[in-house]
Formats: sequence, structure tokens, C-alpha cells
Amino acid sequence: MNAPTNPKELQLQTVEFSLDGKTIVSYEGETILKAAKRHGIDIPHLCFKDGYRPDGNCRACVVEINGERTLAPSCCRTATPGMEVKATSERALKSQKLVLEMLLSDMPDEGFKWVGDTKEEEQKNQHGELSTWATRMDVQVRPELKALRRKKVVADLSHPAMAVNLDACIQCNRCVRACREEQVNDVIGYAMHGAHSEIVFDLNDPMGESTCVACGECVQACPTGALMPKGLIGSQVVDRKVDSVCPFCGIGCQITYNVKDEKIVSVDGRDGPANHNRLCVKGRFGMDYIHNPQRLTKPLIRRAGAPKDESALQSRQDWSHIFREASWEEALELAAGGLSKLKGQYGPKSLAGFGSAKGSNEEAYLFQKLVRVGFGSNNVDHCTRLCHASSVAALLEGVGSGAVSNQVNDVENASLIMIIGSNPTANHPVGATWFKNAAKRGAKLVVCDPRKTDISKHAWRTMQFNPDTDVAMLNAMIYTIIEEGLIDQELIKNRVNNFDALKENIVAYSPELMAPICGIPAETLREVAREFATTKSAMIFWGMGVSQHVHGTDNARCLIALVTITGQIGKPGSGLHPLRGQNNVQGASDAGLIPMMFPNYQRVDHDAAHAWFENFWDAKLDRKPGYTVVEIMHKITAPDSDPDKIRGMYIEGENPAMSDPDLNHARHALASLEHLVVQDIFMTETALLADVVLPASAWPEKVGTASNTDRMVQLGKKAIDPPGDAKPDLWIIQEIAKRMGLNWNYQGPDDGVAEVYEEMRKAMHATIKGITWERLERESSVTYPCLSPEDPGRPIVFDDHFATADGKARLVPADIIPANERPDTEYPFVLITGRQLEHWHTGSMTRRATVLDAIEPMATVSMNGEDMTQLGVIEGDVITVESRRGEVSIHVRRDDGTPHGAVFIPFAYYEAAANLITNSALDPFGKIPGFKYCAVKLSKGGHAAKLVGYGTNETVA
Repeated sequence: MNAPTNPKELQLQTVEFSLDGKTIVSYEGETILKAAKRHGIDIPHLCFKDGYRPDGNCRACVVEINGERTLAPSCCRTATPGMEVKATSERALKSQKLVLEMLLSDMPDEGFKWVGDTKEEEQKNQHGELSTWATRMDVQVRPELKALRRKKVVADLSHPAMAVNLDACIQCNRCVRACREEQVNDVIGYAMHGAHSEIVFDLNDPMGESTCVACGECVQACPTGALMPKGLIGSQVVDRKVDSVCPFCGIGCQITYNVKDEKIVSVDGRDGPANHNRLCVKGRFGMDYIHNPQRLTKPLIRRAGAPKDESALQSRQDWSHIFREASWEEALELAAGGLSKLKGQYGPKSLAGFGSAKGSNEEAYLFQKLVRVGFGSNNVDHCTRLCHASSVAALLEGVGSGAVSNQVNDVENASLIMIIGSNPTANHPVGATWFKNAAKRGAKLVVCDPRKTDISKHAWRTMQFNPDTDVAMLNAMIYTIIEEGLIDQELIKNRVNNFDALKENIVAYSPELMAPICGIPAETLREVAREFATTKSAMIFWGMGVSQHVHGTDNARCLIALVTITGQIGKPGSGLHPLRGQNNVQGASDAGLIPMMFPNYQRVDHDAAHAWFENFWDAKLDRKPGYTVVEIMHKITAPDSDPDKIRGMYIEGENPAMSDPDLNHARHALASLEHLVVQDIFMTETALLADVVLPASAWPEKVGTASNTDRMVQLGKKAIDPPGDAKPDLWIIQEIAKRMGLNWNYQGPDDGVAEVYEEMRKAMHATIKGITWERLERESSVTYPCLSPEDPGRPIVFDDHFATADGKARLVPADIIPANERPDTEYPFVLITGRQLEHWHTGSMTRRATVLDAIEPMATVSMNGEDMTQLGVIEGDVITVESRRGEVSIHVRRDDGTPHGAVFIPFAYYEAAANLITNSALDPFGKIPGFKYCAVKLSKGGHAAKLVGYGTNETVA
């Protein structure tokens, strides 16, 4: 008898029953199939998939139960004490084999999906799990049944990513459950009856014309190859499978690369703590960017006389007249030598560095150490300044920690979920599945956003407030809670500071006064506030719609006040969660890749922290906080008399020539640098302005850790080598450091990544002390804070104290601060920018991914139908969007979720770069630009260029 050994399993009630004469220990409520499988006994099954709701429709898993007249599906039947089950009795086996034979008889002669490690196994398993079970059960299809095979169905190849071959469909419904119950996309359905029944997409549309979002969950669920990735039609024999972590958004999905002939041919979702096998279109189908022929493979040096100005950005395909190839030795000497020369001539403040949130923790740590120790200043930053800097500023001020209080999938414990300033179905698609699952379970979903996005379909209440009025709306809710006595008095008394100041400030913000400002009826504001305060557990998730404003810090302060005064923090299903944008923006910030903080958010001007790091790194360190991303751009164009004028930069994996606000100024600044070193995988817009370009490694080409939005430190493993002479980023950073006089010698595999990690772990001992490299190799993912090897990590924090000096939260009142510029008669529209589902950030990766570019190849501006009619345009027409800083011409897309008087432009498209228009005005606390709000005017017509293959200079009207 096999008894449970896991301590968590021992806490469950157990049931003993008999299976084929053996005593089996089952957990209470566990099915016969799962209990058998856990004891190493396999029962055939096809419609069952672990993690999905059991359906019991295929009948391949039937067993005989003593005393019962009919056979029972073991995937649905729960074991009971003393039950006698026979899975291999003559009757059970005959039924199991008959089901397999009948299903196999309808299969096409050649399968779409072959699985196996050898050619022989391919032939045996050409119809996936069905063939696998038929082979194991020695099932042979009788000619009489084969003759009755159903009529052949034509394959549907209309989708760029997936092939539909319903000739191989056994109607097991796994794809339906995958689409409707797991991802909750509601695209795949089951239509008709009897022999005419079939799987359909929407209203029986071709898959490529349906509302499918290409998450690929159906492909991963399909047992026969009726649905599969187009890239795997034919043999699925791969050379190796490598476990890693997705390099796109901050959710941190665990994945498995399938590698064949040194190429990643497909990606599978793993059962990681953040995704439980789920992926989105980018994670599943967007990885081939690393094989794009435009990858940089040789070090490059700018040719003598090649002009360094914005005109270089017009030549996007042939840059051979700008750069020449060089050896690594020559390129590194010039790169480091140019930086050292400027430092010697003008002092350490003349240099700055941008690191990357797309790289590893180890790279971020070593990069910021290079800038602080090698350059001699704190002028180091990365894209967090452009996404959640204001959120972090408010969180550090209010609760003492810039990280989330609860993890995304803790929504399973929430009775109310508030999503504000975030479009999770586009920006965090797997995270959005947990929200949708919770809504189906009965949790009340409140969606607050100026745009009505897809997640609103699942909302209990949608509050589509006027752009730029976040503080008015949130303060009205806080007013209601205080006025109606719905506060958590005990928590406020014992664990909160400054409540009286908040209470006094809120007097002027009644829902009745704020309703005309924010556009939400007073009764709705009160209703949502009451529900938030009185429900059992409430969580707030927010995105850059909250943070990317000049009042972004005040927006976050209001959210902190909302959860704190209601006691909705420090317990399951309750808390604060700023959804992190990039895969390692949390980790890069934790590792110190910000100008005012050492690793683990220790201020550079704090005496004790400063002394500790000087001793730890054995170096003299600057006591003055450095400049942020946008401030650095201004310091580049400062007059020569400015002692802090920046003249040289080292940029690793960032693309400020696309991501910064007011791109005309940013590009001019980058072109004005006396020496610019860019380390990247493609010739980005920023790289085109460099003096030296160093070819780097993509995420699947190296080993390293990343910390996701849930505070999970996760290990990514190397799948393939970088192309040509490209090198791992960690190696390049160390080589630059050596040539700037730093005697670094990190040893071990993968350029000493484990040694760098262990040094970083010591620097961040207050949070990741218990997460050793060996533990990560063993467990793949560990949540911090984790302070000992035995510590499992704390998914929920602030349960007994806040991370502030006195253990109490500090409330900070917020008042309405208008945007830097507002619509007027000349510029009457509001521009909102953001990401979209298929493309990522500045597009340098995703627009070079075949499937992603095929699905969404063209830049568009979203407008509602009413505004389109008034402007006299229809969908597909070209309009010109102009601000006081620039203009873009772009094709129109109708989106009635975009409010009247506003337009939305994604910022991934070079040919219609939204940031040419945006305003560089900063939040005074987080120093983040107000990307989400600026005034624009629209005019019909213009020349909308379309890039034919990202990175080329071919255009079409």
C-alpha cells in the first residue's frame, strides 16, 4: 500500500479502496483515475486532462465497480471507502479497447500530430494520445470499421499560428473546456447533434476569422492533433526540451522550449505557480524572434564620418554605410576606452547607464554595480522609470515595500477584485484568466478605466471614468467609507499613521461633488465603495493607467488608503498589486537598477546603507542620487557649463529612442552624446545612434533568474547558443568592467552567473537570504521574502506589520492635480497610449516574431464610432494625430470602448511612434512621464507608412 508522504497531503482525509485487488489510498473527493495515477497505475483516458474539469464523455477510462450494473468513467467517479474497482477486468478492458478502436477507425491515414522520441514511435503514435493508448492496449482497427470512416473534413489553415484538422477530432471537448473554462475566451463551442456534431469557432467561422486570441490553450489540450501549432505539422521529434520562464510580461509563466536543429520550434506551458500550464499568444507563438535574420551577430563600430543624428533612423535596413564589423577586442577597447576617457576628462557625473528589465537579475545587479563602482556615480536607471516608478514611490512611502502584497492567483480567495488603469487581457493575459475564473466563480469584478476593455465583459460594475480624474474618483470612494463609518477602526488605531490628515483632506471630495468631474454617478461611487469596505476580501490590481501620470504617485496613494482604512490588506484575497509590465522589471528594481537606491531599495544617501555597500564592494561610492531616464536625456543637452552634463552612455537592452516621451528630444539627445555604447540583439532605433554596438544574447540563450510581479524568483535556463559571435550579456558587462579598471573575476559556468547571484543574495539578504542558487536549480521558483533554506516564502505580506520603520502604514492625502496640458480648442482630444496583446513594448522583439507580426502587422489608432463619424472617416482610413511636439499618420480602428474625445495608440510601431506626440512632464515624486494623457488634434488624411518586415526601410501607403 502506498500512503501519502507529503506533509500537506497528510493533512487531507484519506479513503481506502481496492483497485484490481490492491488496496489504494485516495484523498477524500479524489477520483479513481487520479488516485490510480498517483499510485503508478495508468487507466486509458482521452477527454481527461489534469487541471481541467473532468467531463467523462470519451468513455475510454471506464472501470467495473462491484455491485454496479454499468461501467463507470474513472475520471468522474470519486472513490469511496471499501469500494472494489476493476480497471483490467475482461469487461472493462473490452469496453476500453472498443472505445479506442472506434475512435481510431475515424482517424485520417496520416496524422497532423506525431509524438515520440524515435521514428518508430512516431509511426506508432501518429494520432497523439489516441495512438499512444491504442498501442499500449494493443488495439487494432478492424477493416469493417475502417470502411465506415466518417467523411473527410478539409483542414482549416486560416490562422497564422494554428492548424485545425477536424478529421482527427474525437470530440473529447478538451478544447472547449480549455477555451471556455480555463482561459475564458469563449471562442470554441460544440455545435449540432449526433453524427453532425462538431467543434466550431464562434458562429462556425474559420479560426483565422474568429475572435480567437491565439493563447494556444486548445492546442496544448488537444489529444490527437486536431488542433496544433502550424510549426509542428509533421514530425514532432525534438532534440531536447528545456525548462525556462517566459521573457515577456511580468506574470512569469513557466515554459518548456522544444528545440530541434538548434531552433526553438515550439513552446509549451509548464505547471508553474504563476500560470499552471497556461500561456498567451506571445509566450506560446512569439519566441521565434530570436531566429530572425536581423539578429546582430558581430560587434559593430561607427564608420568615420558617418553622421550621428536622427537621419540615421530613416535607413533601417542597410546600415552598412553607418557601421563596420569589428573584433570583440577592438569593439570592447573602444567601448570602454571612450567611457573611461570621458570620465577622466569630465568626471564621473559625465557618464550614465541604462540597464534592462528584459535581462536577468544577475545582469541588472552587475550593471548597476558597474555604473556605481566603475563610472563613479548613481546615474543608472531602466524602464521602471517609465512604468511603475510612481507606484513604487507611493508604496515605499506608505507601506515600506515596493513589491506586491499578494500574488495574482490569490484572487481565488477574493470576493471583490478591483482592476484600475489596466487592460489585463492584452497586457497580462494569463493573469486575466485568473480574474475571469474568479468572476465565473462569483467574485465581484470592478473595472475602472477611461477605456472600456475586454475584461469589462466579466465585470459586476464598470466605472469608465473621465481620463485624468483618478484622484477624484478614488477620493470619493474614500469619503464614502469614512463618512458611513465603514472603516476598520482596530487596524487604523494600531497599525496606521496619519489617518486624521486623510480624514480632514477628504471632506471636500464627496461623491456628489466628484461625480461631474470623474463622470461616474454618485450612487455608483457609493455602491462600489460600500461593497469594497464590507466584502469579506478585496484586492486591487493596477497598471500603468494609474502610474503614468504627473499625479501617478497620488493615484497610488489613494489605492493604498483605500485598502488600509478598510482593513483589506494582510490576509488572503486582500491587498495591493501593481501588475508589473516586463518579465524582470520587479527583479531589476530589487537588484538596484535605479538611481536613488542600492539593491533592496536602500537609499544611496542613507549613511548606514552607503557605508555597508562601500565596505561590501570595497569602493568609494557617490552619496548623491543619480538622474532618472528622462532627466538623463535633459542632462545630455545641458550646456557645457553644467558640471553634471552627461556626455557618454552605456545602454544594455533598452530602446529609449522609441520608449522615451517626446521622442524628437530623446533622439536628438542620444545623437548628441560624445560616446554611446549599445548592447542589444537587434539594430534598434537606439543602436542606430551608437558609436559601438555589441551583439548580445536573447533570454533563451542564457541562464539567469527573473523576479515576476508575484515576488517569485524564477530560474531561466539556456536553450540554445547565441547566433554568430553574439555573446551573453553578463560576459559583455564584465569585459567592459575589466577594461575600466575593475578587477572582477566571477567564475563558474555561464560566465559566473551563480557567483554573481550569490553576491546579489548577500546584498539583498533582507528578502532573498533563503533562496540559494542550489535551491533555485532544485525548485525553479521561490517566493520572497524568504529568509532561510527552510522558509517556503511568504506569498502574503503585511499580515502583522508593514515594512516601514515603525511597522505602521503611512497614509498620504492626495488632491486633484491636473495634467500638464489639457484639451483646448486647438487640441481638443486626449491621447492615451499603451500596449496591445500581440506586441510588446517598442516592438523590437515581437514585430520580428512571425506569428505575432502576421496577426497584428499594422499600426492603428482606436476611436469610437461617434468621433469617427464627426471626423468623416471609416475604419481603415488614415488620419493624422498631432500634439504640440509632433505628429503621426495612422490607420483608424473602430473601438467603441474608447471614450468620446479620446484616442488610443499602441507604442510598438516605429512608423507611427506614439511617443513622438507624448509629453515628457514628470510626476514630481516618481519622476515618471505622463504617457497616459496629452492633448492632440485630429485631421483626416496623411501618409501612413507601413514597414514591410520590421527593421527595413521599405514602406507602402
